[in-house]
Amino acid sequence: MKKNLIVTAIAALAASFAGAANAQSSVTLYGLIDAGFTYVNNVQAPEGADHFKNSAFGLTGGNVQMSRWGLRGAEDLGGGMKAIFTLESGFNVANGGSLGGNGFGRQAFVGLSTNAGTVTLGHQTDSVVDYLGPLSATGTWGGTYFAHPGNLDNLNGDAFRENNAIKFQSANYAGFSFSGLYAFSNASSFAANRAYSLGAGYANGGLKLAAAYMQGNGVGSTSFGAITSAQSIFDDATNDSRQRTFGAGGSYSTGALTFGLLWTQTRQDSNTFDSVSFISNNYEVNGRYAITPALSLGAAYTYSQNRLNESGNSDKMHAHQFGLQTDYALSKRTDIYAEGVVQIAGGLQPGNYPMAAINGVGPSSSSRQVVLSTGIRHRF
Repeated sequence: MKKNLIVTAIAALAASFAGAANAQSSVTLYGLIDAGFTYVNNVQAPEGADHFKNSAFGLTGGNVQMSRWGLRGAEDLGGGMKAIFTLESGFNVANGGSLGGNGFGRQAFVGLSTNAGTVTLGHQTDSVVDYLGPLSATGTWGGTYFAHPGNLDNLNGDAFRENNAIKFQSANYAGFSFSGLYAFSNASSFAANRAYSLGAGYANGGLKLAAAYMQGNGVGSTSFGAITSAQSIFDDATNDSRQRTFGAGGSYSTGALTFGLLWTQTRQDSNTFDSVSFISNNYEVNGRYAITPALSLGAAYTYSQNRLNESGNSDKMHAHQFGLQTDYALSKRTDIYAEGVVQIAGGLQPGNYPMAAINGVGPSSSSRQVVLSTGIRHRF
């Protein structure tokens, strides 16, 4: 009898330990470091100096992806439910400085994940970044310099992320998924500086299709709203601006080849400064081919159509951007790369020219600009 009681007690104690172990949370430290050398021509001279053609060469960080480190955690709550969190900070490996202005300026959120989907609260990306970014060169293999001129559509997520945001990301239902985000203004005026987005996608085999929309109101109007700063044609004149980005695209993978098509449009409006408005359309085609399991070659072309309306006047501009990249994986975590991006801008009135502006290095001192970069990237 005593023996049976002892065995039963030991079994119950072991079961309780097993249940506690299953409920324990896991935390992962992760990150990425990207550094190399970059050459840029037609560098614009400092403000107040003559705009002469100049070149720059130096050691730079974040050539393909911004360097970062973060913490990611999850706790199994049972019944298919998990508590999750992510804290991510960006930094410049060239000088050790932080990026984003905050301790965890890239991402900071907590939430619950279930079989139906995931709800998160905090500082996070919107549906345009989540659904259209993976169809673009800049949001996947191309990185920083492959962003569309001005990076107004923010496909790589480096221009801005939404604060005070609640986001729902659905599970995958036979290839279909969708998401929605609402970012609060946290002001007495509910709509003063808020943002929201919607996105949906379909994936089946090598085929991926997606569409998304994002709108930010009162961009930059407060220091605690949804979007406190964003790349804008209005520079500092964003206090009364509305920014909208929407688009659609698709990609297809067959064997070693992946190619994609993408269209985005970004609209920015300001009532404060002579009813200024700006419209930017981007049409992108991209492709990547794995020559060997370790060596790949990628190429992308983007045609941009832009129109600036101000005080009844309208200026039309356009730009052609070509990019080429080769990447060699030394291991699963470390790779080396070489790439080049060329941008040629045109339009405006006779005698005037728009300045080319490759993301991360522009604007140019002329209508043309070239960037060449090579480096090493390590993930941990």
